[in-house]
Amino acid sequence: MDIVELETFVEVADAGGISAAALRLGVSKSMVSRRLIRLEQELGVQLLARTTRGAALTEAGATFRDYAARACAEIDVARETILPAGELRGRLRVAAPLSFGPTHFASVLAEMARRHPLLHIHTCYSDHVVDLIAEGYDCAIRLGFLPDSNLIAKRVGPIRGKVVASPDYIRAHGAPETLQELSDHQALMQGTETWQLMDGDKPVTVRPQGRFKADNGSALVAAALAGLGIAYLPDGLIHEHIASGALVPVMTRHPVPSAGIYVVRPPAQHPARKIRVLTEMLIECFDDGTAPGA
Repeated sequence: MDIVELETFVEVADAGGISAAALRLGVSKSMVSRRLIRLEQELGVQLLARTTRGAALTEAGATFRDYAARACAEIDVARETILPAGELRGRLRVAAPLSFGPTHFASVLAEMARRHPLLHIHTCYSDHVVDLIAEGYDCAIRLGFLPDSNLIAKRVGPIRGKVVASPDYIRAHGAPETLQELSDHQALMQGTETWQLMDGDKPVTVRPQGRFKADNGSALVAAALAGLGIAYLPDGLIHEHIASGALVPVMTRHPVPSAGIYVVRPPAQHPARKIRVLTEMLIECFDDGTAPGA
């Protein structure tokens, strides 16, 4: 049984269709279809029901998918075990934030690719929080305070931030100083998120309100510079604007607690060596206080 065909079937099953799996694998849809046909012919059973909307697992396919995924994982471990020391091969799919990814993490990933010429690295830069399992990522780099989940997280460095506003906003609306005053101001947010602030030596959670939302930190910086409200942003995005006076820290009696940069991965007994290597490289780069916003 061909391991490539097994890996292709698992990708199709997890992606929900041939087109999405082909995009993940970096091959043509016709190639994916041929691999699936050969696998079904060898097994003598239909694994996928092709429809106009994609491909759905048959009962046999749903059962076989778990066995195939375990077999692929075991093969990956075996490949890593017999490779020369330090050498990596295969594919690593990483999700990274758009706000910092190209400026802070891309160089680490490029260096990893340079050191391991047999490794294929595919990175998606987006501030959208992807579903690692459903979308087929090996791991993600995430910033801030992680919500509870079944994902396994490893902290690789610190990140710090501030609550800021423009001088024009402060002249027009004043600068909030207390947690109670914060609710009277327009907050610039990425969604319906909560903000973590310090009350003395105790962290507290607040739920600000606002009419301007964007899913990208740089867009929130632009809104803050335009005087639309107050923003909760990492230092790496705002330090130049604070230095120039275009943005001013507010809520200084309630500073933003230090957060973290994390590598998160789906639950598994042992992480793939390529994820461990990426994690170690990020720690080497950022755990000395040179992280974005550190």
